[in-house]
Parts: sequence; structure tokens; C-alpha cells
Amino acid sequence: MAAQYIIDAGPAVADGAAGAARLAAEDVTVGYGGRTVIDGLDVKIPPGVITTIIGPNGCGKSTLLRTLTRLLKPTAGTVVLDGEDIGRLKTRTVAKKLGLLPQAPVAPDGLTVADLVARGRHPHQSWLRQWSSDDADVVEKALAMTGVADLADRPVDSLSGGQRQRVWISMTLAQGTDLLLLDEPTTYLDLAHAIDVLDLVDDLHESGRTVVMVLHDLNLATRYSDNLVVMRDGAILAQGHPRDVITAELLEEAFGLRARVVDDPVGDRPLIVPIGRTHVRLD
Repeated sequence: MAAQYIIDAGPAVADGAAGAARLAAEDVTVGYGGRTVIDGLDVKIPPGVITTIIGPNGCGKSTLLRTLTRLLKPTAGTVVLDGEDIGRLKTRTVAKKLGLLPQAPVAPDGLTVADLVARGRHPHQSWLRQWSSDDADVVEKALAMTGVADLADRPVDSLSGGQRQRVWISMTLAQGTDLLLLDEPTTYLDLAHAIDVLDLVDDLHESGRTVVMVLHDLNLATRYSDNLVVMRDGAILAQGHPRDVITAELLEEAFGLRARVVDDPVGDRPLIVPIGRTHVRLD
């Protein structure tokens, strides 16, 4: 699918040195209502791969993602996008470089799929540059790439959960960015639809995009990620390829989870087998 439908993803890694991080947090502190959630955190997002942020509930995963997208302003430190302080950039400039799919987004009642996806072109509009055939072409390709072209005239609120997630990802694609940040893209989806959405995310990565996700399902995170960021209590415990990061000791430290880590029988990543109090062989 990704090989058939190519949407211009804008300036990619060529903007800087090969392999250089385009998005990073430098000594960032973030909080809500006087409570610090993240304190002095540093992270660099490697280009051209899928990075997934994992950690227990309340550890700061979504806070970090929202800070990287400028939805939250750090009380200290800097988020750097293409070598510039993201807080000093114009909103339109950020939207042309970075696309965000928040948790459980909601479309206005009655809005059609095509109209929602077309909203992804708003950062490219101005009083000097109105809607054009180029915009229509980008929207058409975004719909096709996510497999929802046949739903273009349907109201968004009439779709299934998996279809809606594909439509929202399509809108993000229509922005024409090569940095995609997805906050819990599999929320409320059953396993089959979650796999379907993550296969789509992998297609987008294969077409040249850098993806940052927050996921709760640890085995899906290891299966679909090239780089894991493991958090606890607002800090990063470990970062790297799942094969290098996921161990029984780390799972105990980060999640308080007793588990065995084995080879995935159908993939090349580790598989996490939780150990509970019951229904466990003692051999």
C-alpha cells in the first residue's frame, strides 16, 4: 500500500546531518496545577524509525508526547524541532513539520470523512493561497493510502472504531509532514483492529516517515517499534531497540510486573509473558 500511494512528506532527514534527531527534549520540566510530572528529562527522537513510549499509568507518557508537540509548555528546558526552539515557532510552521493524532479525537457531528481529511490541509492555506487541485490530490492520496477512499462521503460518526482511526490518521497524513506523533492510536480498538491500525503505521514508516507513539500494550509496542522509550515517574529508565531494552528485570522495575521474556515465535522481537498468581505452571 505504502509503495502505491506516496504523499510528499516535506523536508526529511536531509535537512540536517544524516541520522541527526529532528525532534528532541532538552532538560525539560513539565507539570499541571503546580504538580511536576516530568523533571529535567532529555530525549532525542531518532529519524526514520518508529519510537514508542511505554510505561505505567501516570508515568508521564502522554505528557511527554504533548510537550514534544507544543500542546504543553515546559516550565523549564526546551523542545527542539529542526534545530529551533519549538516554542518560538509559529503555529502554522509547526503544523507543516509535525502531525499529531491525540487520544480519542472527536469530529463535529455530521462531518464527512472527506471534509475531515481536508482539514489536514489548513496549515497550507492562507488568504493568498486558497484550496487548489494540489490540495485535492493530497487528500485523495491520503484517503487511498489509509484504505478509506470508499468511505469519503460517509459521516465520521457513522464509522467503526478502526475505520475512524484510519480516517484520523488520513487527516494527519494530509498535513504533508514526515513527523507523526500518535497518542494511543489503538485506544478502544479490539486486537484485530489494533493490529490493522499498527500495520498502517508501519506502512507509513516504510514510506519514509518518523513516527512517535504512546502505547499501553507492551507486546504490540515491542512488535511494531524500532526504538522504545521506557518511562517511570516522569523519568526515562531505558531507551533503545526492543531486543536490547526488554528484560524481566526492566519490566519489574518499570511496571512492577513479573514476567518472562522469550523469543517471539512469529517475529524477531521479544515476547513478554506475564506471570500472575494463578494458572501458572510451576515446572
